[in-house]
Amino acid sequence: MFKQYAQDLPSGWDKFSDFFAALGDPTRHKILLIFEPREELCVNEIAAVFDISRPAISHHLKVLRNAKVLTCEKRGKEVYYKVNYEYCANVLKLTQRSAEHGASSQQNGTVAA
Repeated sequence: MFKQYAQDLPSGWDKFSDFFAALGDPTRHKILLIFEPREELCVNEIAAVFDISRPAISHHLKVLRNAKVLTCEKRGKEVYYKVNYEYCANVLKLTQRSAEHGASSQQNGTVAA
């Protein structure tokens, strides 16, 4: 048992909570999936393809932005969003390394099943 993690998360793990919480909603999945690589979309363009209100879309965008899954840039009166693929890849790599470490420890008999 790693009792120290009951008090403090390992370095880099703070990303996990926000990242995975942001991805915990099917509408936010759909929002991410409408973006083509390197595409930037404004709120109105995103809202136009959904059957929910613009304020609801704005809320979902805020959650994704706060979790660093999306980045945004204001141009004039419009805010343009794009997927932060590099950040997403880094969080997923960190998650994968942790899972691989646990799996290899389990295979070596150092972690109880």
